Amino acid sequence: MKHLSVPYINIDDTSVIAEISRKLDHVHQEIINNSPWAAFPYKPEVSFAMAHGDSGVFLKFFVEEKHVRAVCSEPNQPVYKDSCVEFFVSFGDEPEYYNFEFNCAGTCLLSFGEERTNREMTSPELIRSIAFQSTMKPATSKDANIGWELTVAIPFAAFQYHQITSMKGKKCRANFYKCGDELPEPHFLAWNTIQTEEPDFHRPEFFGTVEFN
Repeated sequence: MKHLSVPYINIDDTSVIAEISRKLDHVHQEIINNSPWAAFPYKPEVSFAMAHGDSGVFLKFFVEEKHVRAVCSEPNQPVYKDSCVEFFVSFGDEPEYYNFEFNCAGTCLLSFGEERTNREMTSPELIRSIAFQSTMKPATSKDANIGWELTVAIPFAAFQYHQITSMKGKKCRANFYKCGDELPEPHFLAWNTIQTEEPDFHRPEFFGTVEFN
């Protein structure tokens, strides 16, 4: 099981997304490269950096892939069909978990519950409080990958079923993913590997551990 130590950075406003993005460039990056399903062999290059501050949790994803898709533009649309990165997290030993899913344009799907079905969807108003910055690096040749980066600043209020005012010292369970269900080469990558016959990210028993310093 993987373990991630998340550093604190001195930022108290989740809206200053450009500054958050710059600071995350200097944070250790973790690789998302576990692809345990033989039917989906394609593996784009994916990594992420994570930190926390006085007002929220910060993530920056770095992606290089053959194709990019960004059709979803409204909160809670099926962004997993696009070029998508995801962050699933649960607190303590609770069976419920949050799933934050973002396409490369920053559109977010967010819900909470114990399993894939019967989840509580987050309101579009609360989802829009998640600041983001998306950048695209077009391919330099026909055969080159397309690079994109996505920074998100998740305010503590987005964890609406928990009264969080600080992440300092908190220990969680989490996993991080990259997918693209309707891309020319569908793929399903995880940070902490998943042992199932078919792709399934909604498996908290395979979450890794995360500790906020």
